[in-house]
Amino acid sequence: MPWQQKIRSLIGYPIGISFVNGQGASGILCGTSDGKLLVMEYMYQTQFALKQYDFYMIQDINGFPPCHTTQPLY
Repeated sequence: MPWQQKIRSLIGYPIGISFVNGQGASGILCGTSDGKLLVMEYMYQTQFALKQYDFYMIQDINGFPPCHTTQPLY
């Protein structure tokens, strides 16, 4: 399925992005605007940034898989 068809079902969820140059990024998909993917990314400490990625830069996007753990997370 082309990645553009995944956008609507992934808005508000964590995603991984594969770029055509081989790099990647991850964050929460906030939506699209003017041919750009809008992604909230963690920077450091309590800072986040809304990043914009042009559609032509993107090879694929995928939602994060669920965590399956039997151990307490503390």
